[in-house]
Amino acid sequence: TSSSTSSSSSSSIRATTTATMAFHEINGKKWFTEINDQWRGQALSLQVDEMLFDERSKFQHVQVFRSKSPFGNVLLLDGVIQITDLDECAYQEMITHLPMCSHINPERVLVIGGGDGGVIREVCRHDCVKEIVICEIDKMVIEAGKKFFPKVAAAWEDKRVNLFCGDGAGFVAEKKGYFDIIICDSSDPVGPATSLFTEQFYESMRLALRPGGKVCTQAETTWLDLDLIQRLKNAASQRYDNVQYAYTQIPTYPCGMIGFLLCSLSPERKTSETATTEKGEVNEEKELRRTLAACDVPRRELPSKVLDQLKYYSKEMHSASFVLPAFARRVIYEGAEVERSNKTKIIDDEKAKSKETTKSKTDGE
Repeated sequence: TSSSTSSSSSSSIRATTTATMAFHEINGKKWFTEINDQWRGQALSLQVDEMLFDERSKFQHVQVFRSKSPFGNVLLLDGVIQITDLDECAYQEMITHLPMCSHINPERVLVIGGGDGGVIREVCRHDCVKEIVICEIDKMVIEAGKKFFPKVAAAWEDKRVNLFCGDGAGFVAEKKGYFDIIICDSSDPVGPATSLFTEQFYESMRLALRPGGKVCTQAETTWLDLDLIQRLKNAASQRYDNVQYAYTQIPTYPCGMIGFLLCSLSPERKTSETATTEKGEVNEEKELRRTLAACDVPRRELPSKVLDQLKYYSKEMHSASFVLPAFARRVIYEGAEVERSNKTKIIDDEKAKSKETTKSKTDGE
């Protein structure tokens, strides 16, 4: 954390970090407050028992602290909560088993991100899987997960798991027609994860799938990020046979929920087909492929011995997670106008800054 200090007699708060990584004291007790421009004007706070890890990798600031709350250990990347002991199951189980149980027989699985190990832990519960490749750019995240979240990082020794330590977007672009499932366990669309929220990346993932393949990506919250969700859904719908949004409840993420975009190919994929005829009639084959690719009803059930080990996912929760509030359904599926721009503005601003930086370097040479 930063050593800069400010004080406020009215609130008894002494800030000790930057705006995006806020450790501070309230009445003599240490707290962490998740302040970030991605969710301006709101923040979650957890009381700190002990700072366990605090290092900067080549890519980001990695921190772990033990909280005095039931959430236990907490992993932060650049000051943003990634997982906690208590509620990690709600994220890891859903981002994994939604696509996995929507596929008849997934044998090859690619995980992009997920260095804490939680997603591969869940993938390894599926006996049908023969190969798991995980792309994690930051080795420090992997080591922090193994040391401070051993129950999450429990599957690294599975013989099916192969680690590629590098850029996930670059890796997937080189694969063609290979994977049955791609799970993109990315952080928010800033910093190292920016490339994982582009149309080019969704196209690369599509090309990396075998017929009938599924992609599941972290897709933000409907309460704040409908602008980004709508943009991603519209772009993906031009490339996949079916694109659906599901969500899970997780109290330490902004607004207490996080969503997933499930992008699917049907086994009968024909890239040249159009959605409608010249007369505007629905193309029956297109609709058939959309139905065959749907993920909202499980096509395969986990054995009872596996379900008994899970804390969040179930067959009933699978289907229920696709039922959206009316305001979200209208924007995501019916094209209603988004009232405010949040994440798209942040992403577009970052792109503009990146272009300006590149231009400045070019002009200087």
